[in-house]
Amino acid sequence: MFNYSNKTALITGASSGIGEAFAHSLAAKKCNLILVARNQVKLNALAAELSAAYKIKATVIVLDLSTSGASQALLHEVQKHHLKVDLLINNAGFATYGYFEQVSAERQHEEVMLNVAALVDITHAFMPDLLRNRDGGLINVSSTAAFQPDPYMAVYGASKAFVLSFSEALWAENRKRGLKVLALCPGATDTSFFDIVGSNEASVGSRQTPEAVVTNALRALEQGRSHIISGRQNYLVAQVSRFFSRHFTLGIVERTLRPRN
Repeated sequence: MFNYSNKTALITGASSGIGEAFAHSLAAKKCNLILVARNQVKLNALAAELSAAYKIKATVIVLDLSTSGASQALLHEVQKHHLKVDLLINNAGFATYGYFEQVSAERQHEEVMLNVAALVDITHAFMPDLLRNRDGGLINVSSTAAFQPDPYMAVYGASKAFVLSFSEALWAENRKRGLKVLALCPGATDTSFFDIVGSNEASVGSRQTPEAVVTNALRALEQGRSHIISGRQNYLVAQVSRFFSRHFTLGIVERTLRPRN
């Protein structure tokens, strides 16, 4: 089990989607929150709502995590509020879609910086907090895109494969040190993700609600699992690469994700 009451969870990308659903679920469990994202208006509204509804403390930190030095800026802000992090949820991230050379190089660089570099840096910055009482938790949001290369989403798929590998390595390092580590691998989820991607072709299968994804994630964390693929259909899709050649699997994925225009 994992005791949430009176602990503090830091959630990146907390202003919408899965991050917002984590905030609601954890507040209901009487967990204090540090909400991190770029949208101050949404964060303030969410913090006020959850504080009033559940009588918890919700601290807002407005920060662009894709910029250089963001992890140290985040650590400084948390320390300035005299807070310690018991549960870290690295949820912030985004995807790009299209032929690799046609997607902005700057945008893809930001994608790597947020999905990979920021996640690693933030985890490193708060690891002393998480290990402090031998009862910490770390959830890194990966994706079912981590289980095979993803044509037309090459950078996103590679970044999420990194998150899965990195998280499972930390799980193995820390499972006897009192720190629970989970890689959360959702499939298509009913969030603004595909609006940012700019194409519904990137959506494979039926979409789960963010609330369902979070419920599965917290249950898996409590069970001490190293990763969870949220949803039975998503689990089955992620197994394709185990039973067929990489060449065959890539053909299926390429046809599925191929731009329609």
